[in-house]
Amino acid sequence: MSGLSRLARCTSATAAVEMALALPMLLVLICGSVELGNYFLDEHRLVKAVRDGARYAARQDISNFTACTGNPGGTVVADTQNVVMTGLVSGGADYLPNRSTGTINVTVDHCSTAVNSTTLQGIYSGIKNSGGTVIGAPVVKVDASIPYQPVIHAFGFSGLNLTINASQQAAVMGW
Repeated sequence: MSGLSRLARCTSATAAVEMALALPMLLVLICGSVELGNYFLDEHRLVKAVRDGARYAARQDISNFTACTGNPGGTVVADTQNVVMTGLVSGGADYLPNRSTGTINVTVDHCSTAVNSTTLQGIYSGIKNSGGTVIGAPVVKVDASIPYQPVIHAFGFSGLNLTINASQQAAVMGW
């Protein structure tokens, strides 16, 4: 009985036992923090890319925006999609994982209301709808949706099937 009582009073391995009990919880916290940080980083990159794409599309030639809804003309859609995906009008590599498997839509969302046709000057003075009424400036809208790719494929992070979405509008100013 003396060996058993001596074993019960021994405290030399308590730190190892406590670490073995706490380690799974610490790993989940650490991996979860890394995954959450990566999600917000990817979301920030997509929001910035969509903002840059909308800004690029809004500065294209006003003749590409002849209607208040639908797709812009010319190469505005393809060029804007390239700007969102790569940061460049042509070429370049995707700088966000899974961006090429996502969707990027570029549309003319609406036209701002013209208060008075005499107040419109410059490039906007000639924009008319199909009825011949002077309309306001077209507003281009860029929407993007990409699947989130987790960095850590442990602890169930790989099966989340999350999607990152971003949207931005900009009034067309032409160039």
